[in-house]
Amino acid sequence: MLLGLLLSALTLSGIAASPAMADEGGTDGQAEEFEYFFSGNVKYNDEPLEGVSISVSGGGFEAETETDENGQWTLGVPEKEAYELTLDEDTLPEGVIVEDGQSTIEAEFGLTNRKAVNFFLGEGQRVTTDYGAQVLIRVVNGLNFGLLLALAAIGLSLIFGTTGLSNFAHAEMITFGALMMLTFSTTLAFPVWLAIIIAIALSGGLGWALDAGLWKPLRKRGVALIPLMIVSIGLSLALRYTFQFFYGGGTRQLPGATIPSEIRLGPILLSWIDVVSMATSVVVLLAVAFFLLRTRIGKATRAVSDNAPLAAASGIDVDRVIRIVWILGGALAGLAGILWAYFRPGVSWDMGFQILLLVFAAVTLGGLGTAFGALVGSLIVGLFIEVSTLWLPSDMKYVGALLVLILVLLFRPQGILGRRERIG
Repeated sequence: MLLGLLLSALTLSGIAASPAMADEGGTDGQAEEFEYFFSGNVKYNDEPLEGVSISVSGGGFEAETETDENGQWTLGVPEKEAYELTLDEDTLPEGVIVEDGQSTIEAEFGLTNRKAVNFFLGEGQRVTTDYGAQVLIRVVNGLNFGLLLALAAIGLSLIFGTTGLSNFAHAEMITFGALMMLTFSTTLAFPVWLAIIIAIALSGGLGWALDAGLWKPLRKRGVALIPLMIVSIGLSLALRYTFQFFYGGGTRQLPGATIPSEIRLGPILLSWIDVVSMATSVVVLLAVAFFLLRTRIGKATRAVSDNAPLAAASGIDVDRVIRIVWILGGALAGLAGILWAYFRPGVSWDMGFQILLLVFAAVTLGGLGTAFGALVGSLIVGLFIEVSTLWLPSDMKYVGALLVLILVLLFRPQGILGRRERIG
């Protein structure tokens, strides 16, 4: 049933289809969609080059187009801010390269809504990255993405395990953490480390407030799981558009998000933010594992996830355990939102919703209600999404991850670390 709901939500959300699809042939076909445009000509020895691929990225937005028969191209973007434009040298004729290695140019708009960007070409030997190096680069990126995905997935899995609730509002808990980080670091100019602590604490507080104000009263009334899930969808929509009302529909950057990559390990080029993000994720995940395996509350959490009535009969305060799980789940979601804002990069009102189905896929793939299964599922999803771009178009990478989910569940319906349950 949950898999069917995920596939239905996939159809509605359109996660597989990028909203940033560019027009074909570099014309102004995007005029109805966008207000701001980058454009240019690609010529070599005064001869226009057709079919050269140009892409734009920035603020969580990506799009791509090709030059037409006149060597002209146009790309529309949603906001007036800085973007990176990249010419794919593999689409240039043999022996032609971008001069001085400037295949990527950072550009921003002036007083008008159009900006001309030109790449200067010359003769030369094109330097390419071998296939093994490309795989290694994408594996590292996949681990980075999978680790931050695991933070959100473990919180969602713990909530499902202790309450049986498929919480679609978990996406907004992810967004909330990033928005609080933006508020305290950028708007209020707090130090970054202090803003992170406050954002995580407030995210945990949001989890507590949601359970105390909404979910516990509904549980006491004996509301069934399907109505509870529908309530979570409504809560998700309400919170999402509340965020848009207060923060607007644009994308804003956190402090340090645009720091260039400076750490090179062979073919792998990382920024300090990437290193700190992965290290933070690993430390937090180890701390969660210690909490679940070694602490009294952690053992009680696993007992409630396994059999809540039996845990209650054993003297465990089930409501208290559930309250702690909501606080922990909120804090983990908030931290995941902060790391996701640096990974994208950018903070927007719907950023949590953009990865909600991936979080559900990771939880389902690893095994519903199992925290360690959520970790394994997240790493698989993260790695597959990044590595699959070697063979699949970037717009199809999320579809590939969900297809893997379907194939695994066809042969192991309980997930990788889930247990078989007899029905009837």
